[in-house]
Amino acid sequence: MRMLWSLGLCFACLVWLSLVRGQGHVLDKPVTEKCLTCLCEAMSGCNATAVCISNEKGICGLFRITWAYWVDAGKLTIKDDEPDSENAFINCANDAHCAADSVQNYMKKFNQDCNDDGEMDCLDYARIHRLGAYGCHGEMPYKFQSTFDDCIENFAQQEAEEELTKNDP
Repeated sequence: MRMLWSLGLCFACLVWLSLVRGQGHVLDKPVTEKCLTCLCEAMSGCNATAVCISNEKGICGLFRITWAYWVDAGKLTIKDDEPDSENAFINCANDAHCAADSVQNYMKKFNQDCNDDGEMDCLDYARIHRLGAYGCHGEMPYKFQSTFDDCIENFAQQEAEEELTKNDP
């Protein structure tokens, strides 16, 4: 139950933060909010304090994105920031909305069926995000996969419980 509350809180934070507008706002979003929440959970535990303070640190923010990932995603920025400013990457990666939009852009750019099931879905996005666009057919790290699968399962259980409650007289 605590995990469901935690996931709900994380999901609510992502939805709330999506109301903030930044330069380069993404309109066509292939990744669902639930999928973004599970990516966040698997990458950083949705720990908002998991930030970076310099480009040299490598990975930053809730989604633990790299500078190269951010560049491939289109160098999105927060409001009043310029893509080529010294802190543009750090500012975007540490802003939940900007980072989530970067994930969306990255997935649009590198959209592919990584697990060869004939569908493009959250499982593929997890592979692309964690293993990279050109390595998504590789072996997933156990800790990431386990956390991600648990998150997806918790959402499915929560939806099933809500459906039962809705249909219960």
